[in-house]
Amino acid sequence: GSLPGASSHSLKYFYSSISDPSQGLPHFVSVGYVDGQAFVYYDSNSRRREPRVSWMEKVGKEDPQYWDRNTQIVRGTEETSRENLEILRLRYNQSEGFHIIQRMYGCELQADGKKGGFDHHGYEGRTFLTFDKEIPTWVALQPQAQITQRKWDAIPGSNQRDKSYLEEICIEWLEKHLSYGKETLLRTDPPEVTMSSKTEVEDGMETHVCRVDGFYPREIDASWTRDGEVWLQDTLRGSVAPNADGTYHRWLSIQIDPKDRSRYRCHVEHDGLEEPLDMALEEPKSNVGIIIGVVAGLVLLCVIVVGIWFFKRRHAYKKAATSEEGSNSSSQGTDQTA
Repeated sequence: GSLPGASSHSLKYFYSSISDPSQGLPHFVSVGYVDGQAFVYYDSNSRRREPRVSWMEKVGKEDPQYWDRNTQIVRGTEETSRENLEILRLRYNQSEGFHIIQRMYGCELQADGKKGGFDHHGYEGRTFLTFDKEIPTWVALQPQAQITQRKWDAIPGSNQRDKSYLEEICIEWLEKHLSYGKETLLRTDPPEVTMSSKTEVEDGMETHVCRVDGFYPREIDASWTRDGEVWLQDTLRGSVAPNADGTYHRWLSIQIDPKDRSRYRCHVEHDGLEEPLDMALEEPKSNVGIIIGVVAGLVLLCVIVVGIWFFKRRHAYKKAATSEEGSNSSSQGTDQTA
């Protein structure tokens, strides 16, 4: 079925398994994401599949076996991944120590109703095997993966099961999760748009920054226009980045000749806006305010950079995340030993 809004939606599972969990990391971690938001979590320390968002509690009420069933599935995956670490270590002729297996799989429902599905297995941070669901067959991306590819392709019905998991079951679960979590996942928060500017001392040119903040969903169209046409010259744009509250922000800047100021606009389109916004450029304030602003901005930037560094370090561990099947299908082919 098609979903409200012009957004795409995705259900993805990540898992990682490490051979030497000495740094306090769990041996095995598995995380599920809907639209990039972690909603279920499992690791080898707790050995339980647990909700990461309040709306997942509805699932357990409707389907009392959900948590036990999925815990069993992931425990099976954990066992298999332990065996696979040893199989691949020997196949690559490596000594014991730190080795890592990762898997990422899931499905996407695009705004135009198109569906996508993928399943990638990695070893030591490089893609090892990937599933081509159209044929359907496994594709070996390293010579050592050819043994696994031949083995998995030879299991009767396995590739067909994987294909139907990615194309049907996964999509059904994505739609189910979107309906459970619709208050957060299908909401729209309109962007707030603010403009700031300064004059460059050397050449008298002006730099204008358009900041778009607090919007959800993530898809947004923000651009500079000149005389109503999209203008890409002398412009920079930051990527869409998350805020702590689950909304997003982005910025774009442009450098212009002051006499052309009235020709430019910051143009923003988003699901949360009834109609597109066009913000005019403002005359730069005096330089004293700018200098104070720049210094304050640099201090804030240092804080943000340090914060991002910590965040990435924490996420480097979490991200390795997970994989279980939505539910009743433990698509067997992919839980085979390598």
